[in-house]
Amino acid sequence: MDIRIGNGYDIHRLVPDRPLILGGVTLEHSLGLLGHSDADVLTHAIMDAMLGALSLGDIGHYFPPTDPQWAGADSIELLKQVHQLIQTQGWQIGNLDSVIVAERPKLKPHIKTMRDRLATALQLNPDQVGVKATTNEKLGPTGREEGIAVYSVALLIRP
Repeated sequence: MDIRIGNGYDIHRLVPDRPLILGGVTLEHSLGLLGHSDADVLTHAIMDAMLGALSLGDIGHYFPPTDPQWAGADSIELLKQVHQLIQTQGWQIGNLDSVIVAERPKLKPHIKTMRDRLATALQLNPDQVGVKATTNEKLGPTGREEGIAVYSVALLIRP
């Protein structure tokens, strides 16, 4: 059995008048994430981890922010396309693990919903999708609530 590990990172600026979407779940908050698509930073980091595991580049290669076709795109739908790509290459997801770095809003009440949404999109069991949240202790851009960052790891398996 072959295995590959990839990591992904993404950060998006928090701004007014945008929805806050994490893992395909829209959260109530006074600020949302700025981006060409829906700016779902969690889903973006996961896609980059999956692509990185197979040396397939990053999401900007497949869904460039300069292409109007991707304006406002639902990142869960983009995730499904990346998943199809890795399956076409003969790989499947062993597990995913992500850490969301945000001061606010409190994410603990939403973690299960995010995990379930991601697992459903990827046809995985929820226990194959780890999502955790932490703060940056008021340090740096995430600590100053200028943005939200996510670190992700993907384990891919070729049976």
